[in-house]
Amino acid sequence: MSSILLLTTSPRPGSFSTQIAIELAERLQAANPAGALVHRDLAANPLPHMDGGFTTGIHKPAEGLNAAEAAALRLSDELVAEILAADTLVIGTAFINFNITSNLKSWIDYIGRAGKTFQYTASGPEGLAKGKKAYIVLASGGIYSEGPAAALDHATPYLKSVLAFIGITDVEMIRVEGVNRGADGAANAVTAARARIARIAA
Repeated sequence: MSSILLLTTSPRPGSFSTQIAIELAERLQAANPAGALVHRDLAANPLPHMDGGFTTGIHKPAEGLNAAEAAALRLSDELVAEILAADTLVIGTAFINFNITSNLKSWIDYIGRAGKTFQYTASGPEGLAKGKKAYIVLASGGIYSEGPAAALDHATPYLKSVLAFIGITDVEMIRVEGVNRGADGAANAVTAARARIARIAA
């Protein structure tokens, strides 16, 4: 049975990245209705920022954890289990100050676990979340896929690097860009993104 993990992260009401990411995940599930769809809304239910309980707990045996460390690791283990169980990952994020949302960064901090989603070997790091497809829905007010502002897009290379590090190299970008460009900017961006996800789902 296939499984889809959907992450939505934008705090903006009426978020375009959330809207398109949900539509894509639902279309993918409709193509395989027996599959599971797990939706983690990191905007409505943000994760706590990584703290000392997590950073110390990951280096201790289970019997040596204090209450704060055990709680942090339980959360991390839950998030890791979700991504490892998924065949497809759909991430929706707004483009904030040239990068991803802070709540998505917190999710990355919790799932980037040595021995869980990657391991160190004699030949270097190896991802343990292989064989998955990832779609990133990135919404931005301006145009960052090309032109003079492209160098300011730190979200795309960062997310691709993080996913590749844990073994997910089949990554497809769906941009909803130029939403702040005139009265028709948002409508045109959404129309183009919907056409893209229709092709993907087909």
